[in-house]
Amino acid sequence: MAHAFTYGSLMWADIMGRVCGRAFSALPASLADHARHPVQGQDYPGMRPQAGASVQGRLYLDLDEAALARLDAFEGEEYQRSEVRVQLPDGRSLLAWTYLYKPEFSARLGAGDWDEAGFAREGKARFEARYVGFDQLGER
Repeated sequence: MAHAFTYGSLMWADIMGRVCGRAFSALPASLADHARHPVQGQDYPGMRPQAGASVQGRLYLDLDEAALARLDAFEGEEYQRSEVRVQLPDGRSLLAWTYLYKPEFSARLGAGDWDEAGFAREGKARFEARYVGFDQLGER
């Protein structure tokens, strides 16, 4: 079993559940020395290392190999699964997988932070319409 730190569309439990094939428990968490940016022309973000920055997200607990395989397929070629240490509000830190935006695609990242509130307000519906098949992902 492994944990997964999410920082974009997968912070929404309904999207995460559809991608993984079932629901998982989640906690708020943060990741130090990383920054989240909008991906140009998309409703989702990409994240990369950046000293001094911090990203707020959700930590999903105890994912099995099938869920991780579905996440790998969903994230695609622009993202790389990487192990990171996240902080929980109670001060504990846990190891988790997350998906970093690959450096070779970094020109697609916009300036500033991804607009989480804008995603909730407008982008989520567009995202779900565009990725209607994400709940049909199978194991690789």
